[in-house]
Amino acid sequence: MTAAPAVRVAAVGDVHLGADSGGQLRLALRELPDHADVLLLAGDLTRTGAIEEARVAAQEFGAVEVPVIAVLGNHEYHRDAPARIADLLTAYGITVLEGTGTQFRVGEHTVGVAGTIGFGGGFRDRCASAFGERVMREFAGRAIDLAESLDEALAALDTDVKIALTHYSPAEETLAGEPREIYPFLGSYLLGAAIDANEVDLAVHGHAHAGREHGSTPGGVPVRNVAQPVTGAAYTVYAVPARDRDRVLDVSG
Repeated sequence: MTAAPAVRVAAVGDVHLGADSGGQLRLALRELPDHADVLLLAGDLTRTGAIEEARVAAQEFGAVEVPVIAVLGNHEYHRDAPARIADLLTAYGITVLEGTGTQFRVGEHTVGVAGTIGFGGGFRDRCASAFGERVMREFAGRAIDLAESLDEALAALDTDVKIALTHYSPAEETLAGEPREIYPFLGSYLLGAAIDANEVDLAVHGHAHAGREHGSTPGGVPVRNVAQPVTGAAYTVYAVPARDRDRVLDVSG
């Protein structure tokens, strides 16, 4: 007989809410506590990074009666106000991660989530390197810096369940369906390396609208692309047994 799942993790990204989107997700989110113990937001909560859009996102997700943990996406950076958006989400009770982690308890288990927006750069043997023109060094350097911050945040977690939350993808498999030419702008193998180094049970990301939901890191950690254009759902729930990464099960769509 299969043991009951330890933690029910709901996740979604790339909802791209506008200033006129109030109430769009409220009905579905009202039922979420019956199905999940935590909600993860994988970035791109807004259309253009406008504060008015972020306020709608904060009101939609801040009303959920389970812990809500988010990373920002590239859309939240578009108007150069990511700190203001993070502060607004925080004011509504949403925990925003950037190179940081958070821990909480679900029943008898402790759960840790570490997150960063992440960045592009590509995947092993087909990736950018921090060499040459300054702009290229800066591009590749951002990927390195954010992956290192994820590594440190994951290493600091001492929990029964450990989850990595990013916007950019840590694995090629969940990008399948996107043009290969844009893979370097959708994720980085450095994120996957950080995840593989830290006994992670589940990795969640967004950003790849034409990708696929299921994949894994080179080290075998389950990766889920929860971009709403991929899942087609207000959220998807994954059951994560404590310290058993081979048994991550999708339990709702």
